[in-house]
Amino acid sequence: MIIVRNVILEPDIPRAEFCCNLEQCKGGCCTLEGGRGAPLADEEREEILRALPAVVPMLTAAQRELIAAVGPAEGEPGDLATPCLNNRECVYTIFDGPIARCSFERAFLDGQITWRKPISCHLYPIRARSMGPVHLRYDRITECDAGRRKGHVEGVLLHRFLREPLVRRFGEPWYSSFAAQCEAAE
Repeated sequence: MIIVRNVILEPDIPRAEFCCNLEQCKGGCCTLEGGRGAPLADEEREEILRALPAVVPMLTAAQRELIAAVGPAEGEPGDLATPCLNNRECVYTIFDGPIARCSFERAFLDGQITWRKPISCHLYPIRARSMGPVHLRYDRITECDAGRRKGHVEGVLLHRFLREPLVRRFGEPWYSSFAAQCEAAE
């Protein structure tokens, strides 16, 4: 176990190699079977509501109908998630050919909104559990095998690949301490 400023990390995170390979995985993390979408922080429900005017035009009729029926998020405060279409894809998923992408991120990159996407998506394949102290674990799903291979071939460490979302979630001082511990473990 590694602890960085009250955040507990799985011991293999510092040495893990990873770099998303969308050409191979096709955005598989956005279309996982299971019925629950991306975990959301309570305040992200409001971000979704603010982003909907920019995002809704990108969505299909079935996605818009689901959002109208269940709302922008499912669950109760402290346990919110994005809704899923057909027990599979996040309702906010759009397709660029065969590749699943996030409609929030598309609107963000197009300058339409200032919020990028749920932090749980931005941090993926690291998952953060916040009951008690924050605990980070590396989620190794089959859909990300290509990302692990690419990270290994290119020598990209997971903690470097995820620098931006880690800073977004925990701040630059935390990331600097975290990176120093990761580099000491290399």
